[in-house]
Amino acid sequence: MKRLIDKIIPLYGILPLIACFATNMLVYCGAIIVCKEWKHYNLTLPIDNMIPLSSGWMYIYWGAYLFWVVNYVMVAHLHKNRKEVFYRFVTTDMLSRLVCGIFYFCMPTTNVRPEVVGTAFADTLLRLLYEIDPPANLFPSIHCLVSWMCYIGVRGNEKVPRWYRAFSCVFALLVVISTQTTKQHYIADAVSGLLLAEILYALNQRISLYRYVQDFFEKINHKLGLTNNREKNIE
Repeated sequence: MKRLIDKIIPLYGILPLIACFATNMLVYCGAIIVCKEWKHYNLTLPIDNMIPLSSGWMYIYWGAYLFWVVNYVMVAHLHKNRKEVFYRFVTTDMLSRLVCGIFYFCMPTTNVRPEVVGTAFADTLLRLLYEIDPPANLFPSIHCLVSWMCYIGVRGNEKVPRWYRAFSCVFALLVVISTQTTKQHYIADAVSGLLLAEILYALNQRISLYRYVQDFFEKINHKLGLTNNREKNIE
């Protein structure tokens, strides 16, 4: 079973990716619960009001979740013999959520969502989204941030077919647009999400913070038997 799983995702990458997801949920859900009754700021700009609501973009918005899973697993698979690259990526991802959390707690944000009156399936999906996801934790947009991280993870990697690298870039940008046309986020949220991903990723290429993250997970992986002695940790 381990060999089968290892062909899809390196065993050492399972816990770090789970930790990324857990950090995301802890920050996002924690901020919603704690800051529910706090004053929230609306960062809506005049240009945001010029963008019409379009529920058809819900397919892109929901499709982002599958995109995230595929590309994050791909990043782990691509670098199974280059752990440093993978752990720099993981460190960037987790650090970005902590930075988002600082904003969510120190400057809670909200927006005013329009009424969805259509009867199409996409309209139903949009109403469902509005019901389960309150208008909070908007700045920076995690939806935009994670989608751009998916592109960063494969950008410039010759092991990834050129068409898929192009697809990842285009789809990430489509996700950004979907956050605007569904009125889940506004321009300030999207721009800040993309900038945060790029800034933190560039920072983690120059510092050694990833080593602490790598050491932590490798100790746990060793205890759980999720290591492969044949894997090489090369630069």
